[in-house]
Amino acid sequence: MQFNEARRSFLTASAAASVLALGGCTTVQTKDAAQAEPEIDRSYLSMYRAMPEERFPIPAVDLSKVDPKFYRRLVDDPTGETPGTIVVDTRSFFLYLVRPGGKALRYGVGLGRAGFEWSGRGVIAWKQKWPKWTPPDEMIERQPELEKYSVRNGGMPPGLTNPLGSRALYIFQDGKDTLYRLHGTPEYWTIGKAVSSGCVRLLNQDVIDLYDRVPNDTPIIVRNGMGRYV
Repeated sequence: MQFNEARRSFLTASAAASVLALGGCTTVQTKDAAQAEPEIDRSYLSMYRAMPEERFPIPAVDLSKVDPKFYRRLVDDPTGETPGTIVVDTRSFFLYLVRPGGKALRYGVGLGRAGFEWSGRGVIAWKQKWPKWTPPDEMIERQPELEKYSVRNGGMPPGLTNPLGSRALYIFQDGKDTLYRLHGTPEYWTIGKAVSSGCVRLLNQDVIDLYDRVPNDTPIIVRNGMGRYV
């Protein structure tokens, strides 16, 4: 009888210890999971790698500071436009390059005041690698310190600190410059946001990818939402 009681006591104590041990593991795992950084797919790390081969070496993007929905990816085309068309949706902060087969390459963008000022149909009439930047006179009036970068003074030389970044694509409509640009930026934290100045900015790695995919005279549509322009 005493043996049975002792055995029951031992089993009860063992079970309690097991529960405590299991509970301890669960708590530790939960804490670790909460503290762990989300794992980023290696394909995106490669996509947004450093680019030392560029004229001005581009550092890797800190993807932990960019919402994953703005990473470049192939998606079902929501625009209904002809393959080869660029569509900028200023409402969602996405740029689409329409591909055959009902697909589109989607890029995240940031927008400045100028990015909301123009909409409609145009064409990419000119592309430039590592462009100069010449602020418009209206901007210089607000910020006189930018006069040194005016057209009269030859603009800001290209480089990593140039507001147009590694590439610029210039939008014309009816043969006239709209002053609306697609351009690169090293300021990855501005993707998916409205910022103080500029047109449509993409990560430098993304604007290089787009630049290499589209020729001059590529049609472009800028609109607020997915309503069609006819």
